[in-house]
Amino acid sequence: MTLNPLKLSPFMQVMASLILGVAVGLFFGEVMGKINFIGQVYIQLLQMTVIPYILVSLISSLGSLDMSVAKKIGIKGGGLVLFLWVLSMLTLLFMPLAYPSWTSASFFSSDLISSQQAPDLLSLYIPSNPFYSMANTMVPAIVVFSIFLGVAMIGVENKKQFLLSLQNVSSALMNIASAVAKIAPIGIFALSAAAAGTLDIVELNRLQIFLWGYFALWLIFVIFTLPMLVAWATPFTYAEVIRESKLAVVTAFATGTVLVVLPIIAERTKYLLSQRKMTNEESLAAIDVLVPTTYSFPSVGTLMGISFILFSAWFTGSELSPSQYPAFTILGILTSFGSLTVALPFMLDYFKLPSDMFQLYLLGSIFTMRMATALAAMHGIIICLLGATAIAGKLSWRKLYQTAALSLLISAALMFLLGKLLTYSIPYEYTGYKQLIEQELVSETVAVQMQESIEPLSSIDSQRDRRDVILERGTLRVAYLKNRLPYAFRNKHGNVVGYDMAMIHSLAKDLGVTLEIIRLDWPQLNEALDSGKIDIVVGGISLSVQRALEYTFSNSYMNESLGLIVADHDRNKFSDYAEILKLPSLKLAAMPYRIKEGSGHEAFPDADIIEISNLRDFFKGKYPEIKAMLYTAEAASAWTLIYPNWVVVVPKGLNIKNPVAYILPQSTMRWQKFVDTWLEYQANSSLSDNAYQFWILGKSKHNKVPRWSFAHDVLGWDFNNIK
Repeated sequence: MTLNPLKLSPFMQVMASLILGVAVGLFFGEVMGKINFIGQVYIQLLQMTVIPYILVSLISSLGSLDMSVAKKIGIKGGGLVLFLWVLSMLTLLFMPLAYPSWTSASFFSSDLISSQQAPDLLSLYIPSNPFYSMANTMVPAIVVFSIFLGVAMIGVENKKQFLLSLQNVSSALMNIASAVAKIAPIGIFALSAAAAGTLDIVELNRLQIFLWGYFALWLIFVIFTLPMLVAWATPFTYAEVIRESKLAVVTAFATGTVLVVLPIIAERTKYLLSQRKMTNEESLAAIDVLVPTTYSFPSVGTLMGISFILFSAWFTGSELSPSQYPAFTILGILTSFGSLTVALPFMLDYFKLPSDMFQLYLLGSIFTMRMATALAAMHGIIICLLGATAIAGKLSWRKLYQTAALSLLISAALMFLLGKLLTYSIPYEYTGYKQLIEQELVSETVAVQMQESIEPLSSIDSQRDRRDVILERGTLRVAYLKNRLPYAFRNKHGNVVGYDMAMIHSLAKDLGVTLEIIRLDWPQLNEALDSGKIDIVVGGISLSVQRALEYTFSNSYMNESLGLIVADHDRNKFSDYAEILKLPSLKLAAMPYRIKEGSGHEAFPDADIIEISNLRDFFKGKYPEIKAMLYTAEAASAWTLIYPNWVVVVPKGLNIKNPVAYILPQSTMRWQKFVDTWLEYQANSSLSDNAYQFWILGKSKHNKVPRWSFAHDVLGWDFNNIK
């Protein structure tokens, strides 16, 4: 009995398993995640030969060469790798052409004020303990160690028997890999069924623009750029490259790792060399060296993942400017030497983009990472063929550069056309303002009475402890100030909501009372506080020494960061504090507090700071001569949801914090102490953190709904009892 009654080729077996697995996964849904372990067994069986193969093949291949040949492989192979890196990053710069010109804005992100931490490339590439590197699958370090040992073997005498033993081990490892590959249909079916069954299609809808752009650029690399580099600049034909690479590409896509197809890459490239009668000691050694070495350095597939930074910038309304492209290109190459799980968070941080965008990337990683591994497999084959051809002296560098230039032109044109297509085919509505004004309190609430006016306390109650008055009256009287996003504001339903209101509802609940809420302006506060009309004032009120002389404050419950509100096209002009200070005739707008009592003149001593009384006037362009406004980043970010043509920047090097507190009536020590104690308690509870996540960062929590499947939702099959 045969497992292949249709006599399918290995490639067709893999394709059939992949398609069948996806179909079964979509049909049965999340229950197929339970067979993922079968695919993991297959992957681990493939992986068990890879590290030993890298070690013995590099040492034996380099050790059998003379030094001149080793240098030739290093120089030409390294030059080709660098060439592909630069070509890949230049191609990625065209990806924003595929992104529609949609209005966007976002809540505050802590990444606006965070500092960058560089990835640890040293431990990844320097094998201080080779055995530790091998035990922890640190492939780059293993490759570096193997290269050093292989080069050192060049000058060793009486090495033939040792090298022959290594070559025999390498052949045995290839035989094991070939045997394991025979169960590829089973492993790939399990992997694809589990992936398709557990993929969150609803969440991926948010990523569709990125996925379309990624897929289009991926096709350009796979179908044109990479194979045509070989077809135009070497003796190999386009058809040969596609035919001999498809098994490695599909297997890498299905398994999600390039590591397992390294033996396939070596085998198929050597086969192509033999077909063109280009096999000799140097060309075969070049393949054995380039296969594991290329895997250990960034591939085109890895660099494709860096394009998510461009998408994140577009998605959050913070597009990178051309002046930032050099930094994007250089950092993209350097950080991709490690894992994308390190590179992407670092680059998000570097470009001041929200770190939670990385979670959005992970949602689509089942799709994009598999495409990346497939592209990396193609990258390995192309580097090996170009490298072996260069060693043989049959590579046309002029045609290589011509192909690269043509590829860039085609990429730019197709990305532009895709952008037009997506703009007109995908309906879009800016929802930032709607999201803000439709927000409701998600924590527990108490009954609320909205008041136009409140009677002052009687002379007797004015002498009593305010906490006793509140408990006896059964209501907590709260005043909030206008224009206090996102701390206290009226939503579209007329309810007063925001971070402070979530906290105040909890305070009232703990007191066992309801709320009376009134909106006041600053000039009304003193009279309302002195007469006992109100018990507490909220609204993200910044605390200062000068204000503390006039008002009684609670303990601070949050620190805000001073930032600037600027037009979207001016964000880079105001990105560096030291450079801002050098600007001639700098004019900044500020609310009165920022000038008289706050940190405006402290931060910008030579600037002409102009007082404005209405924040909305600045957003509406009534001060065209003023290019930036001082404001706290947390609050300003909420305002940009209403006015999305403006953005918030916290210039690099500007690190000024503003404590935020509530205003309380004077001479109410017991009430003040109670509020301070309550705030201290809440600082260690989930209430303040949840309120911060929701109102400041704009993160909402949704219960995960089981993914739709035909078997469960149409046929009514119940899989809940399957363990």
